[in-house]
Amino acid sequence: MRWEQVYLAGTGVWLADRAEAARAVADGAYDADEHAVNQIHSVSSATAGGADDLAAPEMAVRAARTALRRAGRAAERVGTVFHSYLWFQGAELWPGAAYVAQHTVGSSVPAFDLLQQCNAGLAGLELAARQLGAGRPGGDEAVLLTTADRFTPPAFDRWRAERGMVYGDGGTALVLSASAEGAAARLLATATRVDNSLEGLARGAGFRSGPELAARPVDLAARAEEYFRAERNLRTATVRTAEVAAESIRVALADAGTPMERIDRVVLNATGRQRMRWQLEHQLGLEEKVSNWEFCREVGHLGAGDHFAGLNELLETGEVGEGDRVLLVGGGTGYSCTSAVVEITDASGWYA
Repeated sequence: MRWEQVYLAGTGVWLADRAEAARAVADGAYDADEHAVNQIHSVSSATAGGADDLAAPEMAVRAARTALRRAGRAAERVGTVFHSYLWFQGAELWPGAAYVAQHTVGSSVPAFDLLQQCNAGLAGLELAARQLGAGRPGGDEAVLLTTADRFTPPAFDRWRAERGMVYGDGGTALVLSASAEGAAARLLATATRVDNSLEGLARGAGFRSGPELAARPVDLAARAEEYFRAERNLRTATVRTAEVAAESIRVALADAGTPMERIDRVVLNATGRQRMRWQLEHQLGLEEKVSNWEFCREVGHLGAGDHFAGLNELLETGEVGEGDRVLLVGGGTGYSCTSAVVEITDASGWYA
């Protein structure tokens, strides 16, 4: 969908201190072969009892405060909050979005938890653009989107939960506004495509009677293998996920009036190097140097926050400037993929 008068008014990120992958290999926590393939250098890892010992929603609040400060007057017009995550937020049966809203934009702003796994950040961006209503009377003038996760052992083993990536802790935020005033970028288009028949890839072959939080660490690779054994459709599932992503990318670029040759930078899910190179070369036809790989290998996979964090990094480091166009490509179990095209308008206020 092509968007008119939708702007990125502010971004923010909070990340924990780094845990080195080589040290994890030496300690037996991380598989040496996985390390060689992924080439991850470090991940953001909150330490219990340390200075970065925060619950995930507290990380989101810190990131949101940065985004709101950068958003200027748009921060005063936030009418909705969307908070996204993958993992435990610090309490059971509790809406983390309400906490984020209370500690950033106030107690009377509607706040909703949005769960679409690793695609939730970009899926939320599209929902927020709809929420703004393109200037409709009574519509929101600004929306605050946040993501946060803290992947804590023993229930979650960041180094072994999934092949091809390592999970990192952190919060991210983005303020979407109907006003161009002070904005860093303009949202040109988004496109979401899904195939719900692929939900079993993350579920496995059956259901469980209760959460596995205390029983054993989550093993997403084992669930996928279980699903493939039961359904016997490994090739079909692999092809379909690629097709869904390709269609999302194609439509977003077309609606933005932007050929791939016009894309200056691309922000993808923070996977290991082998998986990211495959997507860059076979799906996008782009070189690694235009991707967010160097940032990904330092912080790891931030759950739903990879894209907000990756875009924030480009803005803070001055790697994008006025007129540059950035393609963001999501993807989350379920299976869903949201792609977005943004054009940088004025990033001067973001330089670190």
